[in-house]
Amino acid sequence: MEGILDLTKENIQQVVDASMQQVVVLTFWSQQSPESIALADTLQNLAISQGGRFVLAKVNCDQEMEIANYFQIQNLPTTLVLKEGKPVDGFAGVQEPVQIQAMLDQHLPKAWQIQLNQAKTLLVDGDVTQALGLLQQAYSECQQAEVALVYADALLSADDINQAQVLLDNIGLADQDSYYQSLKAKLSLALDAADTPEIRSLIDAVEAQPDDLPLVLSLAKALHSAKRDEEALTRLFAILQRDISAQSGDVKQLFMEILTALGQANPLANQYRRKLYSLLY
Repeated sequence: MEGILDLTKENIQQVVDASMQQVVVLTFWSQQSPESIALADTLQNLAISQGGRFVLAKVNCDQEMEIANYFQIQNLPTTLVLKEGKPVDGFAGVQEPVQIQAMLDQHLPKAWQIQLNQAKTLLVDGDVTQALGLLQQAYSECQQAEVALVYADALLSADDINQAQVLLDNIGLADQDSYYQSLKAKLSLALDAADTPEIRSLIDAVEAQPDDLPLVLSLAKALHSAKRDEEALTRLFAILQRDISAQSGDVKQLFMEILTALGQANPLANQYRRKLYSLLY
Protein backbone atom coordinates (compact mmCIF):
# COMPACT_ATOMS: atom_id res chain seq x y z
CA MET A 1 0.00 0.00 0.00
CA GLU A 2 1.21 3.52 -0.82
CA GLY A 3 2.51 5.49 2.14
CA ILE A 4 0.22 8.53 1.78
CA LEU A 5 -3.34 8.39 0.45
CA ASP A 6 -6.78 9.94 0.59
CA LEU A 7 -9.23 7.80 2.52
CA THR A 8 -12.59 7.27 0.80
CA LYS A 9 -15.53 4.89 1.07
CA GLU A 10 -14.02 2.95 -1.82
CA ASN A 11 -10.69 2.16 -0.13
CA ILE A 12 -11.53 2.27 3.58
CA GLN A 13 -11.74 -1.51 3.89
CA GLN A 14 -8.37 -1.89 2.21
CA VAL A 15 -6.86 0.60 4.66
CA VAL A 16 -8.40 -1.12 7.67
CA ASP A 17 -7.09 -4.46 6.42
CA ALA A 18 -3.64 -2.91 5.96
CA SER A 19 -3.69 -1.79 9.59
CA MET A 20 -3.56 -5.45 10.62
CA GLN A 21 0.04 -5.47 9.42
CA GLN A 22 1.09 -1.81 9.50
CA VAL A 23 0.24 1.23 11.60
CA VAL A 24 -2.15 3.61 9.84
CA VAL A 25 -2.48 7.26 10.89
CA LEU A 26 -5.83 8.88 10.04
CA THR A 27 -5.99 12.66 9.90
CA PHE A 28 -9.38 14.34 9.50
CA TRP A 29 -9.34 17.72 7.78
CA SER A 30 -11.56 20.25 6.01
CA GLN A 31 -11.11 23.23 3.76
CA GLN A 32 -13.02 25.15 6.43
CA SER A 33 -10.28 24.45 8.99
CA PRO A 34 -6.86 25.93 8.13
CA GLU A 35 -5.41 24.28 11.25
CA SER A 36 -6.41 20.84 9.96
CA ILE A 37 -4.80 21.54 6.60
CA ALA A 38 -1.57 22.59 8.32
CA LEU A 39 -1.62 19.48 10.51
CA ALA A 40 -2.17 17.26 7.48
CA ASP A 41 0.92 18.82 5.90
CA THR A 42 2.93 18.20 9.09
CA LEU A 43 1.87 14.55 9.18
CA GLN A 44 2.67 14.16 5.50
CA ASN A 45 6.21 15.44 6.11
CA LEU A 46 6.58 13.02 9.02
CA ALA A 47 5.35 10.13 6.88
CA ILE A 48 7.91 10.95 4.20
CA SER A 49 10.76 11.30 6.70
CA GLN A 50 9.84 8.02 8.44
CA GLY A 51 10.37 6.06 5.24
CA GLY A 52 7.43 3.70 5.44
CA ARG A 53 7.05 3.22 9.18
CA PHE A 54 3.36 4.09 8.86
CA VAL A 55 0.65 4.76 6.30
CA LEU A 56 -0.94 8.23 6.36
CA ALA A 57 -4.61 8.24 5.35
CA LYS A 58 -6.11 11.72 4.97
CA VAL A 59 -9.89 12.11 5.35
CA ASN A 60 -11.48 15.11 3.66
CA CYS A 61 -14.50 15.65 5.89
CA ASP A 62 -16.12 17.94 3.31
CA GLN A 63 -16.46 14.93 1.03
CA GLU A 64 -16.31 11.92 3.39
CA MET A 65 -18.68 12.86 6.21
CA GLU A 66 -19.81 9.24 6.57
CA ILE A 67 -16.27 8.19 7.48
CA ALA A 68 -15.95 11.08 9.96
CA ASN A 69 -19.25 10.05 11.55
CA TYR A 70 -18.18 6.41 11.70
CA PHE A 71 -15.10 7.38 13.73
CA GLN A 72 -17.21 9.81 15.82
CA ILE A 73 -15.12 12.84 14.93
CA GLN A 74 -16.36 15.88 16.88
CA ASN A 75 -13.68 18.48 16.15
CA LEU A 76 -11.16 19.31 13.48
CA PRO A 77 -8.38 18.61 13.26
CA THR A 78 -8.44 15.13 14.77
CA THR A 79 -5.78 12.45 14.34
CA LEU A 80 -6.20 8.74 15.09
CA VAL A 81 -3.68 5.90 15.17
CA LEU A 82 -5.17 2.74 13.69
CA LYS A 83 -3.62 -0.60 14.57
CA GLU A 84 -5.01 -4.09 13.95
CA GLY A 85 -8.24 -2.62 12.66
CA LYS A 86 -9.07 -0.30 15.56
CA PRO A 87 -8.01 3.09 16.97
CA VAL A 88 -5.38 2.75 19.69
CA ASP A 89 -4.30 6.37 20.16
CA GLY A 90 -4.76 9.88 18.82
CA PHE A 91 -5.32 13.50 19.66
CA ALA A 92 -7.61 16.41 18.85
CA GLY A 93 -6.27 19.78 17.77
CA VAL A 94 -2.75 20.69 16.69
CA GLN A 95 0.49 19.38 18.18
CA GLU A 96 4.15 20.04 17.46
CA PRO A 97 5.99 17.48 15.29
CA VAL A 98 8.12 16.35 18.25
CA GLN A 99 4.98 15.62 20.28
CA ILE A 100 3.40 13.72 17.40
CA GLN A 101 6.59 11.72 16.88
CA ALA A 102 6.72 10.80 20.58
CA MET A 103 3.17 9.47 20.40
CA LEU A 104 3.82 7.54 17.18
CA ASP A 105 7.02 5.96 18.54
CA GLN A 106 4.87 4.13 21.10
CA HIS A 107 3.15 2.24 18.29
CA LEU A 108 5.50 2.17 15.31
CA PRO A 109 7.93 -0.65 14.57
CA LYS A 110 11.62 0.07 15.02
CA ALA A 111 13.69 0.90 11.96
CA TRP A 112 15.46 -2.47 12.17
CA GLN A 113 12.12 -4.30 12.06
CA ILE A 114 11.19 -2.54 8.82
CA GLN A 115 14.62 -3.27 7.35
CA LEU A 116 14.27 -6.93 8.36
CA ASN A 117 10.86 -7.28 6.74
CA GLN A 118 12.04 -5.57 3.57
CA ALA A 119 15.07 -7.84 3.44
CA LYS A 120 12.91 -10.96 3.78
CA THR A 121 10.85 -9.84 0.78
CA LEU A 122 14.01 -9.16 -1.23
CA LEU A 123 15.39 -12.61 -0.40
CA VAL A 124 12.19 -14.24 -1.62
CA ASP A 125 12.60 -12.22 -4.84
CA GLY A 126 16.23 -13.33 -5.14
CA ASP A 127 17.79 -9.91 -4.56
CA VAL A 128 20.48 -11.01 -2.11
CA THR A 129 22.76 -7.98 -2.52
CA GLN A 130 20.13 -5.41 -1.56
CA ALA A 131 18.84 -7.66 1.23
CA LEU A 132 22.34 -7.89 2.71
CA GLY A 133 22.62 -4.10 2.86
CA LEU A 134 19.37 -3.85 4.82
CA LEU A 135 20.27 -6.76 7.10
CA GLN A 136 23.64 -5.27 7.92
CA GLN A 137 21.88 -2.07 9.02
CA ALA A 138 19.27 -4.00 10.99
CA TYR A 139 21.90 -6.14 12.72
CA SER A 140 23.91 -3.06 13.71
CA GLU A 141 20.84 -1.92 15.68
CA CYS A 142 19.61 -5.28 16.92
CA GLN A 143 21.73 -8.41 17.42
CA GLN A 144 18.78 -10.62 18.34
CA ALA A 145 18.40 -14.05 16.76
CA GLU A 146 15.38 -12.78 14.81
CA VAL A 147 17.75 -10.66 12.73
CA ALA A 148 20.89 -12.79 12.98
CA LEU A 149 19.26 -15.88 11.46
CA VAL A 150 17.94 -14.05 8.40
CA TYR A 151 21.29 -12.28 8.06
CA ALA A 152 23.12 -15.62 8.17
CA ASP A 153 20.73 -17.02 5.58
CA ALA A 154 21.49 -14.14 3.21
CA LEU A 155 25.23 -14.49 3.81
CA LEU A 156 25.09 -18.18 2.94
CA SER A 157 23.22 -17.30 -0.25
CA ALA A 158 26.07 -14.90 -1.04
CA ASP A 159 28.68 -17.60 -0.26
CA ASP A 160 30.02 -15.61 2.69
CA ILE A 161 30.60 -18.71 4.78
CA ASN A 162 32.82 -17.26 7.49
CA GLN A 163 30.55 -14.42 8.54
CA ALA A 164 27.51 -16.70 8.43
CA GLN A 165 29.31 -19.17 10.69
CA VAL A 166 30.17 -16.44 13.19
CA LEU A 167 26.52 -15.41 13.39
CA LEU A 168 25.25 -18.96 13.78
CA ASP A 169 27.87 -19.79 16.42
CA ASN A 170 26.52 -16.93 18.54
CA ILE A 171 22.88 -18.07 18.45
CA GLY A 172 21.78 -19.07 21.94
CA LEU A 173 20.28 -22.45 22.75
CA ALA A 174 16.79 -21.00 23.24
CA ASP A 175 16.79 -19.69 19.65
CA GLN A 176 18.10 -22.83 17.96
CA ASP A 177 14.82 -23.62 16.24
CA SER A 178 14.11 -25.45 12.98
CA TYR A 179 15.20 -22.42 10.95
CA TYR A 180 18.53 -22.40 12.78
CA GLN A 181 18.96 -26.14 12.19
CA SER A 182 18.31 -25.74 8.46
CA LEU A 183 20.91 -22.97 8.28
CA LYS A 184 23.44 -25.11 10.15
CA ALA A 185 22.86 -27.88 7.61
CA LYS A 186 23.33 -25.40 4.76
CA LEU A 187 26.52 -24.13 6.40
CA SER A 188 27.85 -27.67 6.78
CA LEU A 189 27.32 -28.34 3.09
CA ALA A 190 29.03 -25.06 2.19
CA LEU A 191 32.02 -25.90 4.39
CA ASP A 192 32.31 -29.33 2.83
CA ALA A 193 32.22 -27.79 -0.64
CA ALA A 194 34.94 -25.33 0.35
CA ASP A 195 37.22 -28.10 1.67
CA THR A 196 38.79 -28.90 -1.70
CA PRO A 197 41.56 -31.46 -2.32
CA GLU A 198 43.85 -28.58 -3.32
CA ILE A 199 43.33 -26.83 0.02
CA ARG A 200 43.80 -30.04 2.01
CA SER A 201 47.03 -30.70 0.13
CA LEU A 202 48.30 -27.17 0.74
CA ILE A 203 47.43 -27.36 4.44
CA ASP A 204 49.41 -30.59 4.76
CA ALA A 205 52.35 -29.00 2.94
CA VAL A 206 52.30 -25.87 5.12
CA GLU A 207 52.15 -27.97 8.29
CA ALA A 208 55.21 -29.85 7.06
CA GLN A 209 57.01 -26.61 6.04
CA PRO A 210 55.56 -23.75 8.15
CA ASP A 211 58.38 -21.36 7.22
CA ASP A 212 57.84 -21.74 3.47
CA LEU A 213 56.18 -18.36 2.93
CA PRO A 214 55.41 -18.77 -0.80
CA LEU A 215 53.56 -21.96 0.17
CA VAL A 216 51.61 -20.08 2.86
CA LEU A 217 50.72 -17.40 0.32
CA SER A 218 49.42 -20.07 -2.07
CA LEU A 219 47.30 -21.53 0.72
CA ALA A 220 45.92 -18.10 1.68
CA LYS A 221 44.95 -17.44 -1.94
CA ALA A 222 43.21 -20.81 -2.18
CA LEU A 223 41.37 -20.22 1.09
CA HIS A 224 40.24 -16.80 -0.12
CA SER A 225 38.97 -18.30 -3.38
CA ALA A 226 36.97 -20.81 -1.33
CA LYS A 227 35.45 -17.99 0.78
CA ARG A 228 37.43 -19.14 3.80
CA ASP A 229 38.73 -15.64 4.38
CA GLU A 230 39.06 -15.81 8.16
CA GLU A 231 41.45 -18.76 7.90
CA ALA A 232 43.44 -16.97 5.21
CA LEU A 233 43.69 -13.74 7.21
CA THR A 234 44.59 -15.59 10.42
CA ARG A 235 47.51 -17.36 8.75
CA LEU A 236 48.78 -14.18 7.08
CA PHE A 237 48.42 -12.09 10.23
CA ALA A 238 50.44 -14.61 12.23
CA ILE A 239 53.32 -14.01 9.80
CA LEU A 240 52.90 -10.21 9.89
CA GLN A 241 53.07 -10.26 13.68
CA ARG A 242 56.57 -11.70 13.38
CA ASP A 243 57.69 -9.60 10.41
CA ILE A 244 55.53 -6.85 8.88
CA SER A 245 57.73 -6.91 5.73
CA ALA A 246 57.74 -10.68 5.32
CA GLN A 247 58.45 -12.04 1.83
CA SER A 248 59.48 -8.57 0.63
CA GLY A 249 56.04 -7.19 1.53
CA ASP A 250 54.10 -9.85 -0.40
CA VAL A 251 52.39 -11.15 2.75
CA LYS A 252 51.12 -7.69 3.70
CA GLN A 253 50.04 -7.00 0.12
CA LEU A 254 47.95 -10.19 -0.06
CA PHE A 255 46.52 -9.45 3.38
CA MET A 256 45.41 -6.00 2.18
CA GLU A 257 44.03 -7.38 -1.10
CA ILE A 258 41.78 -9.78 0.81
CA LEU A 259 40.57 -6.96 3.08
CA THR A 260 39.82 -4.82 0.03
CA ALA A 261 37.95 -7.68 -1.64
CA LEU A 262 35.79 -8.16 1.47
CA GLY A 263 34.82 -4.47 1.44
CA GLN A 264 34.74 -1.61 3.92
CA ALA A 265 31.51 -2.73 5.60
CA ASN A 266 32.52 -6.34 6.21
CA PRO A 267 32.92 -7.03 9.98
CA LEU A 268 35.69 -9.58 9.43
CA ALA A 269 37.63 -7.12 7.27
CA ASN A 270 37.18 -4.39 9.89
CA GLN A 271 38.39 -6.73 12.63
CA TYR A 272 41.59 -7.62 10.79
CA ARG A 273 42.10 -4.06 9.55
CA ARG A 274 42.20 -2.94 13.19
CA LYS A 275 44.68 -5.72 13.98
CA LEU A 276 46.95 -4.56 11.18
CA TYR A 277 46.75 -0.94 12.36
CA SER A 278 47.80 -2.08 15.83
CA LEU A 279 50.98 -3.49 14.31
CA LEU A 280 51.68 -0.43 12.20
CA TYR A 281 50.93 2.22 14.81
